Amino acid sequence: MTNDQRPSSTNPRRRFLSNLGLMGAGAVLAGCAPTIAQQPSQDNGLDVPILNFALNLEYLEAAFYAAAVGRLAEVQALGGSAAITLPAGFNAGDNNPAGLSADILSIVQEIAEDEINHVKFLRNVLKSAAVNRPALDLSASFAAAGSAASGGLITGFNPFANELFFLHGAFVFEDVGVTAYKGAARFIDDQSANGVLEQAAGILAVEAYHAGTIRTLLYQRRAQAAAAGLDVATVVQKISDLRDAVDGSDDRDQGIVGGTSQNPNTVAGAANIVPTDQNGVAFSRTPRQVANIVFLQVGATKGGFYPNGISADAGTATLLGL
Repeated sequence: MTNDQRPSSTNPRRRFLSNLGLMGAGAVLAGCAPTIAQQPSQDNGLDVPILNFALNLEYLEAAFYAAAVGRLAEVQALGGSAAITLPAGFNAGDNNPAGLSADILSIVQEIAEDEINHVKFLRNVLKSAAVNRPALDLSASFAAAGSAASGGLITGFNPFANELFFLHGAFVFEDVGVTAYKGAARFIDDQSANGVLEQAAGILAVEAYHAGTIRTLLYQRRAQAAAAGLDVATVVQKISDLRDAVDGSDDRDQGIVGGTSQNPNTVAGAANIVPTDQNGVAFSRTPRQVANIVFLQVGATKGGFYPNGISADAGTATLLGL
């Protein structure tokens, strides 16, 4: 039995979703189904809209990692002048505001470089069709996500407060990026000469490397105390549960520890660095499911990490049902 086939009555994530009052997720997604669920035909005209949606996600990831290594100005210089909100007291000129250890800092520097390059690459592919960077929130959004995931136990979550919190903040994004790129593949007909689909697959691979790295670093600390009396593995699982609660009516997100009811298709006593289905295949998310996560609310058109919504051309807005 796969993730998506398990009965909801025995699924702790569905109970979690119900407690949050989000049981309307399935209805919302069903209403968008004609737009976002159909397999597109060739020459469908969706290459630009889906790449612009990806660009919105890359703006966010680039800002997050760049802020941690003193390179935020590079992101601010790309795609307009929309505000990037940071936690109170954050020093944008600090090249290590979260106090990362030397090894972790070197990893984050590499990821930041990749994410900045993703923004530049997509803007170059899209050229004049590229959307500007939307307003981004790296402060209240994390606080809201931390509170929602922990049932109010964690308040004022700041991913730049220390190294462990930064890794938890990175976990919020990374798996989402992997599932977003995989889900986007069906919308790219790639009739152009520049090999859009192949290049998008290359970005997917990089995002998967990033996600595996963050999950490994968190797994190595799984028993360490994190916040509010919770250990790292528990906080990670709660973030996973929150993503699963808002991305739709099925169950596709997984934490880092195998052999639990929340992480099926895993081996008891083993790590769960790579979340997959029973065939060892990574999961997909539709654009709308991804939007639900980054907006932190089912069916929302703005909020969370995008306080004013994403920068959307007409095609992207249609993809998301905006």
